[in-house]
Amino acid sequence: MKIFKSKLQLKKVTATKRMKKITKKVILKQLKNVVDPELGVDIVSLGLVYDVISSKPKSSPSSCLVKVIMTLTSPGCPLAPIIHEQVENALMELKGVDDVEVEIVWDPPWNMEMASKETKLLLGW
Repeated sequence: MKIFKSKLQLKKVTATKRMKKITKKVILKQLKNVVDPELGVDIVSLGLVYDVISSKPKSSPSSCLVKVIMTLTSPGCPLAPIIHEQVENALMELKGVDDVEVEIVWDPPWNMEMASKETKLLLGW
């Protein structure tokens, strides 16, 4: 049994336990709120999100950095800055997230096969 020296120490431990753990599942769920403006479908269902990583810096274990590795439907996507900003904003809404890094990659190139079954049906594939 841990003995707390002060009420403040107890409050810090309690608040930390109440914070939602930033898991891959939590991140992907939040990213479902980011919709590709041209297609009207969220970026997760489109298969644009390749990976998400959350990490806690040793210097500040109560903070969390989230990195999103994703692509866009085409390299010339005119809405790239908007989608990038929406990803950052959506993840910064999660309690405990202090920084978001979005890395846009082109390999492998996106194709409609990467989309979910439901999205393919919705878009007529």
